[in-house]
Amino acid sequence: MSIHSPLSPHQRDPSTLTRQRFDALIIGGGINGAGIARDLAMRGVRVALVEKGDFASGTSSASTKLVHGGLRYLERFDFRLVFESCRERRILQTIAPHLVRPLPFFIPVYRGDPRSLLTIRAGMTLYDLLALFRNTGRHTILSAGEAIRSEPALQGEGLVGAARYWDCRMDDARLCLENILAAAEAGAEVFNYMTLTSLVKRGGKVCGARLRDGIDGQEREVEAAVIINATGPWLDRLCALDGDDTAKLRTTRGTHILVPRINCGDEALYLTAGRDDRLFFVIPWGELSLIGTTDVDDRRDPDNLGPTEDDIAYLLGEAKRHLRTPELQREDIVSSFAGLRPLVAEEESKATRTSREHRLFTSSSGLLSLGGGKYTTYRAVAEEVSHRVMELLGRPRGPSLTGSIPLPGGATGDFNRFLATQVPLWRSSCDLPRERLEGLADLYGSQTPRLLALAAAEPDLLEPIVEGSSLLALQVAYAVDFERARTPEDILRRRTPLALLPGRGLTELPAVAGFMASRLGIDRDRSRQWENSYRQRYLTP
Repeated sequence: MSIHSPLSPHQRDPSTLTRQRFDALIIGGGINGAGIARDLAMRGVRVALVEKGDFASGTSSASTKLVHGGLRYLERFDFRLVFESCRERRILQTIAPHLVRPLPFFIPVYRGDPRSLLTIRAGMTLYDLLALFRNTGRHTILSAGEAIRSEPALQGEGLVGAARYWDCRMDDARLCLENILAAAEAGAEVFNYMTLTSLVKRGGKVCGARLRDGIDGQEREVEAAVIINATGPWLDRLCALDGDDTAKLRTTRGTHILVPRINCGDEALYLTAGRDDRLFFVIPWGELSLIGTTDVDDRRDPDNLGPTEDDIAYLLGEAKRHLRTPELQREDIVSSFAGLRPLVAEEESKATRTSREHRLFTSSSGLLSLGGGKYTTYRAVAEEVSHRVMELLGRPRGPSLTGSIPLPGGATGDFNRFLATQVPLWRSSCDLPRERLEGLADLYGSQTPRLLALAAAEPDLLEPIVEGSSLLALQVAYAVDFERARTPEDILRRRTPLALLPGRGLTELPAVAGFMASRLGIDRDRSRQWENSYRQRYLTP
């Protein structure tokens, strides 16, 4: 199998960080940092972004994988946040239609539930109004019999009826990655595996950062007029390096599990937990169902976070309460993951109150720190932060372009029409079945032809990385050459979802590690380290 591409892949050159003084340095390569980098770069700002792990390797790849209008915020009468969420959901469907796709939801209502069917109906009507009736479809109310016929997995006993409405599913890791790639295309310098070790100050003002490269081990100092702390649950830790030990966050753990498919239909289920009246989801996810999430205070180190057995028992037990499928056991879990929400603690009572909204903190040294926020509104948050940065730079803020220009794979228009017209063209030029090409389009959208161009030069790349695998050697090559993947986990967990699927990517791991080592010029010892690290992380569901 050919290893080296004749095309010109991106070459990692961290020395570019020391050749100029940047206007803005963003610490953190999750969705907020990625969105800010894209927005600023598109305004012509000289931007650098660094991330100590891989892009989206923290909370930004551990979400419920939904872009939603914030239906639950109606209970708090937070109409502004719902309106903003509905607007941003529509924008994301436009700029990334391959990654943000409509999904119908059921809310079943049982006797004794804290929310009656009448209350749900009123909420649904208001939800449609706040979305300006731009949902994929308007809500409907189903009787108990209609709900069971539509979703036979629901428990029938005590069922009063159900509401059906629309939100969106999304690929969280790739949505973050595409913002990173878009920022780079607009001129930003972006680097994963680059750890901040200290802040640089002059005259009491922060003016740069010292970084350690996780690839070559070198230390570098980067200068910038504005430093932005977009580290999510690591926010307080970075603020401490600035001399500010005040806790700004209340971090809560969100755990999800993936199990063999529960959903009989295509609808996601939005259910009320019996233990604490929280709402949680059971979402169709290919041949699996995604169940989540929990919301538990957690002060643990975000670097060593994982689901707890209590979390898993909670999700299994609450799913059993609503569903009449065979009872799920611990051994049925295919995979699980957890992330920390960087919620902003309210000043008057940090111990008991949190905000789902974001807040921008400015320290005495000038460090900007972004806390809170939600995936759906990341673009609007990035726009707000970018406006602030432009003010600090003394430049006209100008308009944000991020809501009108598609992300790198998002220039498809109507995605179903895109598949219908483009897949036959691709099939005429490469020997891949339609289902495989559609799967590539789900991940890469309008960038798929660029991916296939690699195979035109290296036909062997059209083969699975190992016999019988859904992962093509082509995808590994593309991830290394053009998507800045530097370890097998980058590819198996975030560039593709194999680490969450049956088998966890363990079958593909040796071949992926060997392929990457050859393409990147890495010695065999490093390749073995990759494999050992991955097995330790993913052998247990």
